[in-house]
Amino acid sequence: MTDHPGIRIEHDAFGPVEIPANRYWGAQTQRALGVFEIGDERFPACLVWTFGLQKLAAARANRRLGTLDPSLAEAIEAAALEVWKGRFDDHFPLPIWQTGSGTQTNMNANEVIANRANETLGQPLGRRRPVHPNDHVNRSQSSNDSFPTVMHLCVGIELHDRLLPELRLLRDTLAAKAAEFDDVVKIGRTHLMDAVPMTVGQAFDAFARQVGLGIARIEAASPRLYRLAQGGTAVGSGLNAPAGFDEAFCEEVAGLTGLPFVPNPSKFEGMGAHDALVEVSGALNVLAVSLIKIANDIRLLGSGPRTGLGELVFPDDGLSSSIMPGKRNPTIAEALLQVAFQVVGNHATISAAGASGTFELNVAKPVLVHNLLQAIRLLADGSRVFATKLVHGLAVDRERLAANVANALLLATALNPLLGYDRVAAITRTAMAENVTPRAAAIALGFVTGEEYDRIVDPRTMIAPAGRREPAR
Repeated sequence: MTDHPGIRIEHDAFGPVEIPANRYWGAQTQRALGVFEIGDERFPACLVWTFGLQKLAAARANRRLGTLDPSLAEAIEAAALEVWKGRFDDHFPLPIWQTGSGTQTNMNANEVIANRANETLGQPLGRRRPVHPNDHVNRSQSSNDSFPTVMHLCVGIELHDRLLPELRLLRDTLAAKAAEFDDVVKIGRTHLMDAVPMTVGQAFDAFARQVGLGIARIEAASPRLYRLAQGGTAVGSGLNAPAGFDEAFCEEVAGLTGLPFVPNPSKFEGMGAHDALVEVSGALNVLAVSLIKIANDIRLLGSGPRTGLGELVFPDDGLSSSIMPGKRNPTIAEALLQVAFQVVGNHATISAAGASGTFELNVAKPVLVHNLLQAIRLLADGSRVFATKLVHGLAVDRERLAANVANALLLATALNPLLGYDRVAAITRTAMAENVTPRAAAIALGFVTGEEYDRIVDPRTMIAPAGRREPAR
């Protein structure tokens, strides 16, 4: 087997392998491409970048502990930094459907970084010296502790830098609408039926609080996420890693990311189980459920506009029906619903993957992290678009709301302390049967005068009992 144009020959422990000459991956990656011919799903770029971060921190830790020659460490660190910055994304071709430990993607990272480091030291791709992918780039590491470490690093960074800022934007946008609509009285609904008065602001305050609690759940799960398995090597015992490697590694990644990553006190737990990641997914699942409720409420409150509830007015997104000219649909809310449905489904996959730890290794790491990172990305993008392109531009139809309030049967509930339940029920039955207002029915039945009714049945005083009225936040 000899080199020919466009191809280089690289050797590993199993013999020669043909590799495209311009690719930085090596023999193990090329062999894996021929084995795992399953689907076309690839890891998101952020996971590739995080492998650069992980190899950078490992090289620095090895250098600090005297287990890696400084000149080799310097070359590895420079190459790993380039991977972290996204220069070599196209050189990570493997599908997520691979060995459950993620070994092939770890090897892919080792090979790309080794080849790039050797190139900077004047060597051609594929030489495997002076920097060797296993002996140097992977020193003091195993795929079994490196891949779960990358999972935690990547999820932690994505939550902190991507998802939480967008959730705070959505929460604050909903809270702004709660304040804007705090003086707008409407009729509440229970069982899809008319109930007693409230304000539109109170409804949006509930939405904002749901998102705020979702943020709190994610933040509460983060301390477990910040514990890293690095240093456990093959099974959790730390074989072939120098003493203190886990601490040195975590100090490096904490300094590079600004996040409080620390060694997992039980590497066995961190490699054999992924409960911390399942916990994060659980928080995202709750958030998705909250967003389904919020999006559906807003869709229904804006339905119509002429023959539905029509209480909310959607901003114009420039889109319409393919057959009905000028029809305005709640497109952004529908997109968010689909995002939330996907996240709920992802949580089922993550739960099954998390339950697949057997003895000292979980063997469903790639599919677990793929689904978790997709959920984070979808929730971040969906929340931003929902906040900026729908919630921010929402208005209310004050005339329709005022008419609804004036005609609401259950306003008569305020008469309960004066008349008792049964006589108030007679008022509502009469109003419904005769298609009149509850005021007219109460007067016709001789239960109250018009003056008494108007004094007692004031929708604004019914929004919250006296002494317990709080402004919407």
